[in-house]
Amino acid sequence: MGELQTLPDVRVPGMWRQRVPQVLPWAMVVVIYVATIVVAPGYLQGSRISYLLQSVTILGLVSMGQLFVILIGGIDLSVSTVMTLGNMVSAVVCAGSNMRLLPAVLISLAVGALVGLINGLVIRKLGVPDMVATLATMTIVLGAGYLFSLGRGQGAAAPALVSLVKYRIADFLPPATLVWIVLAVIVILVLRGTTFGRHVYAVGLSRGASHAAGVPITRTVVLLYVISGVCASGAGVLLTGYNGASFLGSGANYQLQSIAAVVLGGANLFGGSGGYGNTIAGAAMITLLLALLTVINIAPAGQNILYGAVILVMLVLFRFTGNRSADVA
Repeated sequence: MGELQTLPDVRVPGMWRQRVPQVLPWAMVVVIYVATIVVAPGYLQGSRISYLLQSVTILGLVSMGQLFVILIGGIDLSVSTVMTLGNMVSAVVCAGSNMRLLPAVLISLAVGALVGLINGLVIRKLGVPDMVATLATMTIVLGAGYLFSLGRGQGAAAPALVSLVKYRIADFLPPATLVWIVLAVIVILVLRGTTFGRHVYAVGLSRGASHAAGVPITRTVVLLYVISGVCASGAGVLLTGYNGASFLGSGANYQLQSIAAVVLGGANLFGGSGGYGNTIAGAAMITLLLALLTVINIAPAGQNILYGAVILVMLVLFRFTGNRSADVA
């Protein structure tokens, strides 16, 4: 008798079912970008690519913090006002001076961390639902922003901060995007390969089981809301460099956009699954979609309708392709 040969693994459909959730968000990015350059070929130019990367970097940073919170089944509605406050504080402290840039960044990040700490403690120690707690802090921070700014834009970005966001390496790559890429790699590695990352997914999957397994739930939850606050305020600092100054409501659009980016990237709003690699794809989708709607000269009201409709269609599409893997890239 001849040697028995091992039969090949023929479970192709199952393999593809696992691959589709990982590939689909990036495929959608390519489709939307191709559509954009067909309508507006100028988006192949370095200056336009740089503009897109600036926008993706800011949205990607605030979505980073939102992802951490959503992974544990939470949500942070305060990110928009924390971004605005980070924008205001950094602009006022900088006052157009490079010498004051470092204190401005540190103070802005500290403010974001403080808001995140309050969110986490209110949720865990007082038992307030995350949506209610972060909605309350959003309102408080919004009021603080009015008091701080007296209802008008103040301060000015340091030239170095403007260069960080707007300077183009090789005519297309902002330095801020390079910093964000490094942070993204760190976040992906932390979520995939560390005890802390396993704790995050465990808390999102089952808090009861996590408690029984000895996972420090309170510490994990509070820390993740602190991270969310820091990411939001950091994005606010980048807004200062992008706009050159501060203005009230500068972060208003990022609340829903950050949530949409996370969900379009495959994360489960109930927690326990998702990853930052595809959250980046979600942020890119939103950025490109907004650019596409702008270049085809649709009125703002129409842009809002189409934007919401397209997001809804993509979410339904992702839902029916099984886009809920336990650890999306």
